[in-house]
Amino acid sequence: MHYYTDVLKKYAVFNGRARRQEFWMFFLCNLAVAVAVLLIDLAVGAAMILYYVYVLAVAVPGIALAVRRLHDTGKSGWWYFVVLIPLVGAIWLIVLMATEGTPQANEYGPSPKAVHA
Repeated sequence: MHYYTDVLKKYAVFNGRARRQEFWMFFLCNLAVAVAVLLIDLAVGAAMILYYVYVLAVAVPGIALAVRRLHDTGKSGWWYFVVLIPLVGAIWLIVLMATEGTPQANEYGPSPKAVHA
C-alpha cells in the first residue's frame, strides 16, 4: 500500500525518476481503488460523482508518476503525449512504461534502484 501513498505524497513532483515496480504497483492499487469507488458510487446511486471526483484527484499524481517513469528510461516527460496518437500511442506508452530504466545516473537523476539498494 505504501506504493500508492508514496505517489500521492509526491502529488505534483515531475522531476526525478521512478522505478517500474513503483509505477505498476501504483497502477494496480489505483485500479483496485477506482473499481471500489465505482461500485460504492453505483450502490449509493450518486450518478458517478464520487468516481469522477476520485479520478480527478489522482490524475495529477498519476501523470507525475508517468513522467518520472519516462525519466527513468532516459526519455523526456513530453513523451507522455505519445498516447494522443490513436491506437499506436497507447501501446507505445505501455511499452515505454514496461521498459527497464537506465542503470546509471542520467540527466534526470541517479538510478532509483541504486538509491533503494
